[in-house]
Amino acid sequence: MKLFKRCLFIALIAFASIARGEVFTFTAIPDEDETQLKLRFEKVARYLEKELGVEVKYLPVKSYSAAVTAFRNNQVQLAWFGGLSGVQARRLVPGSDAIAQGFEDQFFKSYFIAHKSAGLTPTTGFPGMSGLTFTFGSKDSTSGRLMPQFYIERNLGKRPKEIFSRIGFSGDHSRTIALVQSGVYQVGAVNYKVWETAVAKGKVDTSKVEIVWETPSYPDYQWTVRAGVNDVYGDGFKTRLTQTLLDMNDPELLASFPRKSFVPAVNQDYLPIEELAQSIGLLD
Repeated sequence: MKLFKRCLFIALIAFASIARGEVFTFTAIPDEDETQLKLRFEKVARYLEKELGVEVKYLPVKSYSAAVTAFRNNQVQLAWFGGLSGVQARRLVPGSDAIAQGFEDQFFKSYFIAHKSAGLTPTTGFPGMSGLTFTFGSKDSTSGRLMPQFYIERNLGKRPKEIFSRIGFSGDHSRTIALVQSGVYQVGAVNYKVWETAVAKGKVDTSKVEIVWETPSYPDYQWTVRAGVNDVYGDGFKTRLTQTLLDMNDPELLASFPRKSFVPAVNQDYLPIEELAQSIGLLD
């Protein structure tokens, strides 16, 4: 009887939503290649649609800033953001909230990877990189830009442009790995999850590129929902959405992130990210 009532409740919500022509749309920062993102988030869309009883669509974007812009303009009501992009989005749309993060996102980290030609070896101290070439990920990436730049400046006492002979921004973590492995850049900063997944799939030639340093942990990715969703999709929608994300336990869905599970998140979890971004000039 309980299952029947739940199914009836979802069906009624779906009918009301369809009658009003409402679609719930979400996006995600493009931290990996487009093919992987499409496969990952179309599956997530089907899961949300089934559990929430509303039509759900995934909106792909070409850059981190485009994801933030889509959120600001109400083209999407939910986004899988990185730490920094989530802060940016919530500042632009007051009342928006971080509602869930990956279990691993509570203690995320970045790897500094180096091509063999750089002459660097793994160290627990900070590597000397003066005169080398270096690539970040996206300009708005937490793990590919913000945290690496913070630790570079803190440990070497200079801005990156004063340290490296050439600086690049690859756009995403997969490209960072490819650029360093090929020797286009001697050193790069990469999301540890993307690196470990690529290594496990045999996509990294560790005879050419290796980890030389890793950052201390910090909070990173999270699901952020736009202010006002209850007004559009019905009372309690935000609560049901949050619980639906926390209840995501399909191994295939979780592996595509990859995350072990999702856990609650609140805006205050990301205050350290906001403060660090302000300290190095990435936020006003």
